[in-house]
Amino acid sequence: MPRSGVVRAAGAQIDVVPMDLAANVAVHEEMIDRARADGAQLLVFPELSLTGYAVGDRSYDIAMPWDDPLLVGLARYARDMTVVVGFVEEGYAAQFFNAAAVLRGGKVVFVHRKLNLATYGGLEEGKFFATGRYVEPFTLSADFTAVALICADMWNPALVHLAALHGATLLVAPTNSAGGTVSGSFNNPEAWDLVLSFYSTIYGLPIVMVNRTGTEDGLDFWGGSRIVGTRGEVLAAADAVETTLLVADVKYSDVRRARFELPTVRDSNLALVEREVGRLTRLLGVPDIVDR
Repeated sequence: MPRSGVVRAAGAQIDVVPMDLAANVAVHEEMIDRARADGAQLLVFPELSLTGYAVGDRSYDIAMPWDDPLLVGLARYARDMTVVVGFVEEGYAAQFFNAAAVLRGGKVVFVHRKLNLATYGGLEEGKFFATGRYVEPFTLSADFTAVALICADMWNPALVHLAALHGATLLVAPTNSAGGTVSGSFNNPEAWDLVLSFYSTIYGLPIVMVNRTGTEDGLDFWGGSRIVGTRGEVLAAADAVETTLLVADVKYSDVRRARFELPTVRDSNLALVEREVGRLTRLLGVPDIVDR
């Protein structure tokens, strides 16, 4: 019998108080309460939702390990809901990461470390954070496998391709996108419309993209959070830049149909990609990354 599961997904489009963990935890708890009242099984917060974005050289003051009591406390508050929050992680060897923690059942069940640190235009993440090294999935439900990619990770098509090949049937995209950060002529909202529609359509991949609101350190965050279906259709969207909760049902049957009709994942030819990446590495002399 075909799988026909449904995940009720929610996105918490919020403003964030920079460096004020207590205030931000209170907002998280409020949005968890609202999402639970709406029957949500998955709730996604923006990138660095617990700390603020422009923390820069203050990152080490608010960094925490993945099993910090603050995160565990939020995980207990989440109960059986899967909640994705953004934080500065202090990882191995005193390295600091822009990270997203997946909370459920009183535990931190997964952590994604941002892979594509935005260090261009007016953005300087590479000056303060170490780079993540892995694209890995986590179990969301009996039917859905999810992958988290943080903001600029979504602008590397290879990472989304890897997510799909890892079995992702839902993509979580916590974001901090502000107008004018790339250049004066780059339209962030229009570009995100294009990216989300393209990825969801080509991979038959629902996406929960949650951007923040408010102003921080001269950055104006434009909101625009949305939940996108398997053919680029918008299932739910934030109407304004104000704090809001958006909710939509994501159906596994839609993923099945979309991937049967357009089998991008099936026809990805991983052996060819692996061979060509190896060949390019040899031709270009790209050094191997030493693993931890």
